[in-house]
This record gives sequence, structure tokens and C-alpha cells, in this order.
Amino acid sequence: MSDRRHCSPVVSAATISEGRTLLEPLEFLPMTLKSRLALRLVFMPVMWGSLLFLPAGSFRFWQGWAYFIITLGFILSILGYLYRHDPQLIERRLRGGWRQETVHEQKLIMKLIAATMLIAFLLPGLDHRFGWSHTPLWLTTVAEAFVLGGYLMIFWTLKSNSFAASTIRVEAGQRVISTGPYRIVRHPMYLGVDVWLLSTPVALGSYFALPVFALLIPLIVVRLLNEEKVLRQELPGYSDYCLHTRFRLVPYFW
Repeated sequence: MSDRRHCSPVVSAATISEGRTLLEPLEFLPMTLKSRLALRLVFMPVMWGSLLFLPAGSFRFWQGWAYFIITLGFILSILGYLYRHDPQLIERRLRGGWRQETVHEQKLIMKLIAATMLIAFLLPGLDHRFGWSHTPLWLTTVAEAFVLGGYLMIFWTLKSNSFAASTIRVEAGQRVISTGPYRIVRHPMYLGVDVWLLSTPVALGSYFALPVFALLIPLIVVRLLNEEKVLRQELPGYSDYCLHTRFRLVPYFW
């Protein structure tokens, strides 16, 4: 979920949303971009369906279906757009994953994020099965709207920054991006991912899962701070950009 001027969450959105860990053994095969996308598009509905409905023990989980449709609709829309308009960005993001991180701290952070996300996404289904939470319809609907809002922020970031890769590194020919959402905060991808993550448990009808999803926020903040350290050292103009765009993640706050 790297979010750099030189390079998202997820989404990524997020490692879990791409099923990257399970697909990494196939990366050595000579495949075209279209083939790799097709493989993920086959895998992602199965993965998301398993995370949502297996713990629930039933397909009679309307919050899960609403979330499933919104999430897959977003993934299909953004991949379709980027495949037509910025296939190099897809290539950069497909090369991501904790194994590609060059900084030891980032490898550890990404492992912790992946493990926490897996646990977090299993809990709403269990909550539905055992009836731990009872969220009103209006609150679930509002949370679904915030999930969509987080996804739209991620899309806006990817559309504005062709170098939004999934790992932290500065590539040749890259420059500081200060337009679009980068005028508001320095890490709009992480902002979108945070909104998505914090809205997800309630969108899935679970208060019980909210504390586990909230554990992801400090991990993202640690990743963000380490990322800024790299950018200040390696990306020309980034320090000046920080002087003009004061807020890292939350407008008018931090």
C-alpha cells in the first residue's frame, strides 16, 4: 500500500485484495500483462467470497454481498481504466509485495499488515454467524458509502500518480507529484485506505471487528513515516513539497 510521489491501499488497494501471497509462486512464469490480470480476476472473487462467507457459514449475509459487489466493482473498474490508460502503473503494482521491499522495516510492517488484515476480514463473518453485533440498516448503509468513498480516493490517487507502486523505492526519471489529491495531503492513498479499513467492519455489520481493523492504522502510520524518510533522502524536490503541503494524512490535523 505504498503511497509516494515517486511511485499506494489499498487498497492496493491492499495486499490481501490482490491475493498476492498465494500468486507469487506463479510470478516466474512468462505471462503477458493481460494474462496476469486475468489470473487475478479469476482468483479475487474466490478469495473475497471465501473471506466473507466461509466464516459466516452461510450465503444469507446481505452485508457481505453488498460489500462483495462494491469491492469487486471497484477492482474491475480501476483495472479496466488503468489497463487502457496506464498499463505501466499496473505493471509496477503487480511487482509489489513484501518480498520486493528493500528496507527491512518495511518487510516486517507489510507482514504484520497482511496478517492483521487476514484476521480482521474473517471476523465479520464470524460475527454474523454467532450474532455478536446488531448494526442498524442506516449505519451499515452509511459505512458502505464511506467504503466507496475510500475506494474513490484510492482511484483518484492512482489516476494522478503514474508511479504509485506497491513497494518503497525511487525509480529513474520520477518526480514529485503535487496535483490532484496530493494538493490536500502528502499521502492520499493511505487516507483512502484508512477510510476504507475503518468503514469496513461496520459496513459488514460488525462492531466486534472494528478494534482489529483499527490496529492497521498505526502500522500504516509507521510505514508512512519510514517512507517519508526515504523520499526526503532520495527524491529531489520532496522536502520542498513537504513545506507546501503540510498535512501528511488527515487534512488540517496531521
